[in-house]
Amino acid sequence: MSRSLNRPSRLAVACLSALLLLGPQTSLKAQVNLPSLGDSVSDEFTIGNERRYGDQIMRSIKLDPDYLDDPLLYEYINDIWQPLVSASTRMGNLGEDIKDRFAWEPFLVRDRSVNAFALPGGFVGVHLGLIAMTASRDELASVLAHELSHVTQRHIARSVTNDSRNSLLATAAMLAGLLVAVKGGSPDVANAAMIGGQAAAQQASLNFSRDMEREADRIGFNVLTEAGYSATGMYAMFERLEQANHLNDSGAYPYLRTHPLTSERIGEARARLGAGSWERPRSQAEHVMMAARARVMMDPRAETWTQLQNLDAGARNIDGKSYEQLGARYASTLAAIKLRNFDRAEAALGAAFFELGRLGSDARALRLLTYLSAELAVARGRPEAAMAAFRQLGAERGRVILLEKARLGMVDPDLASARDAADSLQTFLAVNNRDATAWNQLAQLWERLGHPLRAVRAQGEARAVVGDLNGAIDRLRSGLRQSRGRDADQIEASVIDARLRTLLYERRQLLAEMYPRGAPPGAELP
Repeated sequence: MSRSLNRPSRLAVACLSALLLLGPQTSLKAQVNLPSLGDSVSDEFTIGNERRYGDQIMRSIKLDPDYLDDPLLYEYINDIWQPLVSASTRMGNLGEDIKDRFAWEPFLVRDRSVNAFALPGGFVGVHLGLIAMTASRDELASVLAHELSHVTQRHIARSVTNDSRNSLLATAAMLAGLLVAVKGGSPDVANAAMIGGQAAAQQASLNFSRDMEREADRIGFNVLTEAGYSATGMYAMFERLEQANHLNDSGAYPYLRTHPLTSERIGEARARLGAGSWERPRSQAEHVMMAARARVMMDPRAETWTQLQNLDAGARNIDGKSYEQLGARYASTLAAIKLRNFDRAEAALGAAFFELGRLGSDARALRLLTYLSAELAVARGRPEAAMAAFRQLGAERGRVILLEKARLGMVDPDLASARDAADSLQTFLAVNNRDATAWNQLAQLWERLGHPLRAVRAQGEARAVVGDLNGAIDRLRSGLRQSRGRDADQIEASVIDARLRTLLYERRQLLAEMYPRGAPPGAELP
């Protein structure tokens, strides 16, 4: 992976711990006893255990700077993911035992490499590099359908079950050791964990078995089509990956190491399309712009943004349609915003609107460009232009718009916009209280509006959502100390006190799970 080769991040170590959960390599002969669909997988690696492992890994991942919550990209990925989950439910792949107990949650990783991976408990990670290299939402959906099928068929649990040497105790020890390295932040410790993991990977089954890959292909294909995506999406994605890997053997395609594209898998994907010719799924304006956004967001170096800022100069038309031009204009606009080259961004944005008009504007694509114009206005500190863009978006009060309005509230000299954004976010969080990004933005707004207790409480809630209970408890205790002041908001103080008691109880419960025979003195969560 890009930067993790030089600086092992918490995300890299956490993902490695997830891979190690799969246990040592079992030979192809050992796969003769692979459980069939519907068979029980393990009396030890229970559904509850698998979800707990997933939650523990995600607590570490969400603290890493390469964990990305870009509202637009997440919304796009989730809009592709949810129809797949619904289709899998209709097909009976989500049994009652896992339907309500797994997370079924995708998340984004800021990484240039082409990769996606399933974690225990229903979490699926998607690298921005994967989004950037796909040409249609159908191709991207095929990868998500494949990863979803790894989860619904409980391939992680089955991999652990197939290895008699891998006990839950050993798995927990490996995971705990890696999380200690994560928490310590020592490059030497993290490097040792990474090197040890790489050496073990040569002998260990960090990949699913060949049979499991074929099973995920077969079930994933049916889920893909049931969800309404193009049947050619999976084969088109296989073909794209194979061609790209032949042209670039630089290690930028780790997906192919963990999901080897055998000729058998490619042939079966082609056979599912039936006889006759086939066509790639057509590009869509929405996907082209989201792929462009991923391309900008996946590498935050100034030199990369400078190159992308000039991307529109070399774009060309394809089949009379300007999809490449549209994507290039979008990338140029966003990169110029990041570089604060606002005049350049304004010119590229105008050209993007022109290209979209030539393509035949659709509502979803127009919304994305309008939102981009709001991003530009907020970055420039022009609240009137930002509000004009919001008015064009109509009565929409979704998460994407609320978060951008919160950013506007931080730069608008008129505190009225900050108050409106804070009230809107507070209402949103009353229903969606697991949104760390929204809590963080609300904390900044309350700080600006002169409500320190509300700001501290929002900071604590944000830490709790990402699984940092120690940090959340520290923030809320700080809030209680501040509440002793004569002018403190005592209603907010009582809310902080109640939440602190709840989080202290949750921490005791987690420590009890980690130390069934009693936590040693001074024990804390990783």
